[in-house]
Amino acid sequence: MSPTFALLLGHGVLAAASTIPTPKIRYLAILPELLMLGGAVLLLAVASLVRRPLRVRVATSGTVVVSAATLGAALWQWYDVRSHGPYTTLVHSVVVDGFSALVAILVPCAMLLSALVADGYLRRERVDGPEVHVLAMVSAAGAMIMAQANDLIVVFLGLEILSIALYVLAALNHRRAASGEAALKYFILGSFSSAIFVYGIALTYGATGSSNLTQIADFLSRNVIAHDGLLLAGLSLLLVGFLFKVAAVPFHMWTPDVYDGAPSPVTGFMAAVAKVGGFAALLRVFISSFGVLRADWQPIVYGIAVATLLLGAGLAVVQRNVKRMLAYSSINHAGFVLLGLQAATTRGVSASLYYLFAYTFMVIGSFAVVTVLGRRGDADHDIAAYRGLARRQPALALAFAVLLLAQAGAPFTTGLWAKLQVVLAAVDANSVPLAAIAMGSAAVAAFFYLRVAVLMYTPAREVGTPAGLQDAAEAPVPLWVSSGAEPAGLEGTTGGEPVAAGAGTADAGAAANGHRTVPLWSGSERNIAMLTRLNADLLLDAESAAAGPVAGAAARLAGAAGGGVPAVRRGTGDEPIDVAAAQEGGAGAGRRGPPALVAPEPITATAPELDRRPVPVPPGTALAIALCTAVTVVFGVWPAPLVDLASKATLLFHP
Repeated sequence: MSPTFALLLGHGVLAAASTIPTPKIRYLAILPELLMLGGAVLLLAVASLVRRPLRVRVATSGTVVVSAATLGAALWQWYDVRSHGPYTTLVHSVVVDGFSALVAILVPCAMLLSALVADGYLRRERVDGPEVHVLAMVSAAGAMIMAQANDLIVVFLGLEILSIALYVLAALNHRRAASGEAALKYFILGSFSSAIFVYGIALTYGATGSSNLTQIADFLSRNVIAHDGLLLAGLSLLLVGFLFKVAAVPFHMWTPDVYDGAPSPVTGFMAAVAKVGGFAALLRVFISSFGVLRADWQPIVYGIAVATLLLGAGLAVVQRNVKRMLAYSSINHAGFVLLGLQAATTRGVSASLYYLFAYTFMVIGSFAVVTVLGRRGDADHDIAAYRGLARRQPALALAFAVLLLAQAGAPFTTGLWAKLQVVLAAVDANSVPLAAIAMGSAAVAAFFYLRVAVLMYTPAREVGTPAGLQDAAEAPVPLWVSSGAEPAGLEGTTGGEPVAAGAGTADAGAAANGHRTVPLWSGSERNIAMLTRLNADLLLDAESAAAGPVAGAAARLAGAAGGGVPAVRRGTGDEPIDVAAAQEGGAGAGRRGPPALVAPEPITATAPELDRRPVPVPPGTALAIALCTAVTVVFGVWPAPLVDLASKATLLFHP
């Protein structure tokens, strides 16, 4: 090759390179995502350069600083949009409007609060390193990308950034097998949903010729598709991918196990950020791009909303594990947000945004309290552990009660206004039956929220109190009587008043006199017994209603220690238990008589079931709980600023 030819070739390459188009970038549009991802990379780099694992306080401090900086950039975005209007950048693949700016404000707030909650958890579990904070910041960046996406490919990119980090966070607690199981379930089901979502993108591209949301909307508004099967199939698959991420029925199966198995701070972060990102993308895609086809997808969303509302509230009622109860509660909340989507109006979008904002603070604060009460190992989440919390730690019980009542929609909380906004949006869209179903599910949901609140303010029984000295409301009701004689254990009583367990031995006398023992299958005694047992199943320990929670704990202690406290004996209804055998340890086992509840000795042992000591609340967690409670109450009493913010964000929604 001659030098002249080489020189000409070099000039040609340079000229061609100078004509390659490069996208115009407004870095303010992606500044929150850059700060969040940059902070995660910087924190990980610092941790890799030190010899020992990075201290938790260092990782938490760095995360709080990055979250605050991201919040400042998001506020800058908001005021820029208010001044200059919405715009797109990066070849129209990213949009900056009031909708995306509000989500960019909300996600850093959730990240900051979750970092404060995780700080106390990691110190308690003695876990050092920045992994939790790094993965959480990456996931938060994915949620913000989903809200700003103006292209289905960018939506998928944000969805995967959000999800992959959450898969790893769910498996963080390697000391619990349930944590690894939860992560595996989440990963497998999430992978299927991602594949379905990508397939939906492919079909939508094949039907419209573009993956850009603005171009899809323009194509659908200018053309009438004669055979729209391909487009509707793509739309349906996109909807499936979104509904899995927001845990809507019937794509909710992963939620209870993942929420229960994942570390509690991660569960709170997941419940807030995953729903915010998922619903932000869902609202943008279906309202902005597929608004022309609302007659096709509104009935589907209507049915899914009904199923989500009813199933979430109905299954939460029967849960004794508080984390699983909040998991089904989150499904119910997803149904309420779907009301705004189903309305497909400006008011519906505004109501959904308001609901997401209010729900974020309520759920993070609730899981912060659950994190504290889970104790070392994060496994003490049975509802019985919350009994008497108001006496041990009144401030913590008050905060949790406020947050639970807010989720139920109590007055003077953001929960009331959130539910009211989406219900009114549904009514305006002529979906009155759906609004009525939503209010009915809210009434059902109020039960399991009030159950925990009432239990926290129910005095705990003293550890040394025998089971035979229960309060009148918890006294055992005899389920057997002797024909021709007074009910067993009721001699000398009037009005059929129940007496302490094991107080009478008329059963033996009835057997000696030849009286036949029959069950009480009718009358007020049977009704009282049924109500007492139901009360025990719903409010107290999992033991029988007659034994009471303390006696049940004593029975478990006796079984574990091999003796010391006699166990409670139960009858089957066909084979009465010999009272003498129960009281004398086997003597007279051949005699038959009606069953009696044997009162155990006063409980003096110490066990995890009876640990009523106050739980230490880390300062960071206390601050997070206080902030969540304050936002819930302040904007519940004074709702105008938050309602106005959501309304302005919707008016600045990029078409």
